[in-house]
Amino acid sequence: MQAHELFRYFRMPELVDLRQYVRTLPTNTLMGFGAFAALTTFWYATRPKALKPPCDLSMQSVEVAGSDGARRSALLESDELLVYFYEDVRTLYEGFQRGIQVSNNGPCLGSRKPDQPYEWLSYKEVADLSECVGSALIKKGFKAASDQYIGIFSQNRPEWVIIEQGCFAYSMVTVPLYDTLGAEAITYIVNKAELSLVFVDKPEKANKLLEGVENKLTPSLKTIVVMDSYGIDLLERGKRCGVEITSLKAVEDLGRANRQKPKPPAPEDLAVICFTSGTTGNPKGALITHQNIVSDCSAFVKITENILDPSPDDTLISFLPLAHMFERVVECVMLCHGAKIGFFQGDIRLLMDDLKALQPTIFPVVPRLLNRMFDRVSSGQQSR
Repeated sequence: MQAHELFRYFRMPELVDLRQYVRTLPTNTLMGFGAFAALTTFWYATRPKALKPPCDLSMQSVEVAGSDGARRSALLESDELLVYFYEDVRTLYEGFQRGIQVSNNGPCLGSRKPDQPYEWLSYKEVADLSECVGSALIKKGFKAASDQYIGIFSQNRPEWVIIEQGCFAYSMVTVPLYDTLGAEAITYIVNKAELSLVFVDKPEKANKLLEGVENKLTPSLKTIVVMDSYGIDLLERGKRCGVEITSLKAVEDLGRANRQKPKPPAPEDLAVICFTSGTTGNPKGALITHQNIVSDCSAFVKITENILDPSPDDTLISFLPLAHMFERVVECVMLCHGAKIGFFQGDIRLLMDDLKALQPTIFPVVPRLLNRMFDRVSSGQQSR
């Protein structure tokens, strides 16, 4: 084949030829081309865009003058530490009070039963229940002070936040417990913090605590408050070893009948004693103040202020353990901005169902769970 013949063979079609070709195409084909072009244009215009880093990633920190090598975030405008982001939020109690205002008493804490929609408590309802819990503790003889420790042994649920806020309203300190610690570590923490009262979600956990009392391992424990319903057997078992078993509802009623004026904490006051898992010996208790947590929350808000603006329109799914500080800090940020917190049903296997029902805008997560979700989606596609 000659060169000029090759050129003619591979030449671009003339516009007239292209028009003639298009006229010969069926209407359905033309509509398909149009739809494909429209979808491509829409995807290109709305495709996810990479988040812009809040600072130069090659220079994320700068040295503090005269500090012998200490460094601070490049986002700060001076060498002063970021202690708070909002003038009216210096403690976790004040953070919740701000949430009441900015949400205009909107929905605060939500939970659901199987195959049911989420039911919500408003911010003021949560505040009222919290003050009832705190008032009941005062009535029972507990001090409104930062050396008064209250145990919480529960999965994530609205009552967790209500009890915590009840403690904060009267300057008390929460001490979380969790199942994975094991019986020996739980006994150690109860004794180390000298806990005389522990809130639990289920009777099974109350029985675990009673075992320690019966075996004379936790002599300080005198009261267990149970969130779920329980039988007479648990009540009698508690009586036999000198431990009062009562319901959260009874505690709320006691506080409602003996309402006390809140005694809010100072920023420097202790807020939480967060115990480690104890992988290197006994669990270690980290003493965390209100200022510590507010500073963490403020840092999160500062770093994300150009890409995330938490508001009452946001909804958080709560399933990571509240006994760990990551989830606590995230929820404190949400409450400070008047957002909603929806709790999972307590079974991680039902998390996807909870996500569908709640449709959260904020999803705190750890890499291991993301890997599980990816594997589940991948296996579902392969089985088709």
